[in-house]
Amino acid sequence: MQIPRWAQLAIGAGGIFFSFSYFAVLQEDVYKKTYGGEYFKYTFLALVAERGVNAGIGLLGICLFGSSGLIIPKKDIFISGTSQMLAMAGSNEALRYVSYPTQVLGKSCKLVPVMAGGLVIGGKTFSALEYVQVLLLTIGVCVFNLFGSKKKKGGEDSTLGLALIGFSLLMDAVTGGLQDKVKKGTKELNPEAGEKPVPTMHESMFWTNISGFLTAVVLAFATGQMFDGIAFCMRNPEVMNAIMIYSLASAVGQNFIYYMITQFGPLELTAVTTLRKIFTTLYSVFRNPANRLTELQWVGCGLVFVGMLLDIAASACKPSKHKPAAAAPAQGESEKQGLLEDDEVELAPTKGAARS
Repeated sequence: MQIPRWAQLAIGAGGIFFSFSYFAVLQEDVYKKTYGGEYFKYTFLALVAERGVNAGIGLLGICLFGSSGLIIPKKDIFISGTSQMLAMAGSNEALRYVSYPTQVLGKSCKLVPVMAGGLVIGGKTFSALEYVQVLLLTIGVCVFNLFGSKKKKGGEDSTLGLALIGFSLLMDAVTGGLQDKVKKGTKELNPEAGEKPVPTMHESMFWTNISGFLTAVVLAFATGQMFDGIAFCMRNPEVMNAIMIYSLASAVGQNFIYYMITQFGPLELTAVTTLRKIFTTLYSVFRNPANRLTELQWVGCGLVFVGMLLDIAASACKPSKHKPAAAAPAQGESEKQGLLEDDEVELAPTKGAARS
């Protein structure tokens, strides 16, 4: 019996909400809670675990559902996966110095550096609505950070945290350009595979995450975080348990995201992930008194969310370019979604993703 469309939407949206909300709560706790008077500060070790779990799930998916048979441009994917991992490292490390709402709102401005790069480097043009969206995001984040309450004693170095978010956004912009190179390389290596040859969702998941995993391993050893982090986790085993659980939640959430893209398309996915970000941010504020916002910060927060929701409105007004049900999304649609989506997944067009 065919599952009704409303039930498919409920499954996809529910999976994304539960997986990434649980991910966010555990990740915030790992970086914000004290363990025996210490704070967790071993970001590269956490990324080794997270990227490793995601790569493992991707490999399992390839074994269970098969591969596309395409030749994968491994070098290009390795570089792209490395920049994506560095983007995650920046945003994760920022949690040590800024509140979770600040990190989420800052990362929600991923479109700003990407648009700037498109204007300066790519010579792209954008609509008036897109400029308004970016303006709202920029003003909202500025208001949010400029009019926050003063830090309590022993508080966080917000300047360093904002710099780390800025670095993460820069790496996001770099990753977007590198992913274009991956798509071009895939097409060149597979001339017989049609106009737009694409790997399966689990191939994309595996190759992107395994490259980030290997880079994180090298950096964890180089910075001493591997041994010091393992020692910290041995003293506080609940930390590693939380990291492994939120890593698994991230991997599960990626599958639900691909499910939403193949069954509904980028518009519905953008709506779900945007509402998820709003919910998680508000939940973080209400559950943690340290994240309490001033009135002007609520205004800034509202401007950012309006800017994010404008993207949904703009997409809804455009004629649909993707086929319904299990058809893979058009390349341009997936690329835009990749700019706006959470760091837990970098979206790329996939083949056969409906099998997940």
